[in-house]
Amino acid sequence: MSFNFISLLFIAVLIGMAKTGIHGTGFLAVPLLALVFGAKISTGIMLPILIFADFFGVAYYKQHTSWKYLITLIPWVIIGICLGSLYGNKINEDLFRYTMASIIFIGVFVIYIKEKNKIIIHNNLAIPIIIGLLGGFTTMVGNIAGPVMSIYLLSMGLDKKTYIGTAAWFFLCVNIIKIPFHVYIWETINMKIFYLDLLLLPGIITGAIIGIKLVKIIPEYYYKKFIIIMTLLSAILMLN
Repeated sequence: MSFNFISLLFIAVLIGMAKTGIHGTGFLAVPLLALVFGAKISTGIMLPILIFADFFGVAYYKQHTSWKYLITLIPWVIIGICLGSLYGNKINEDLFRYTMASIIFIGVFVIYIKEKNKIIIHNNLAIPIIIGLLGGFTTMVGNIAGPVMSIYLLSMGLDKKTYIGTAAWFFLCVNIIKIPFHVYIWETINMKIFYLDLLLLPGIITGAIIGIKLVKIIPEYYYKKFIIIMTLLSAILMLN
């Protein structure tokens, strides 16, 4: 078994955990995959893994979804995805990687400030537009909309399970929307990559089970701190 496949299997476990509640592990998986395969191609390899894992998250937490936040976000997310697709198609590998890291650092800073000062974002008309555009752009440029969505959903005052369920449906919808961009514009997904990702299903399932177990025992306070720490660690790794 090659080093690359072992790395992919480990990343699949991290993604499975992320989609059933331990979201910080997903932030860590992004730079690990970029380090092994390169920043841009890693986004294509990652996307089918994310979608497979999204189904587990949706299946387990579907009854805890707050749809009103999703409906207002999706149109603006699609515009953000289009902008991210154009941007990612024009830049080189190093700038792509630095862009991913910068987005993560900014996300960590905003989450920290929000948590430290107990900031509540009021859900007026402008907020879904800003979050949707940022979420769409960042999810296209590296599959790293997690910090943006964490800021938004945690600031809405959602409890742990509703946060996880709402995020699960959001990312399933958004990741499916991204497929044509990766296949036809960036050409980072093909049948070879899809079949490779299918081999990772045991890792995704294992991670999903671990995530479900851990969410039940991690207190709300430490859960949010863990998300921030893992997000920061992923940004540091991205710059190496």
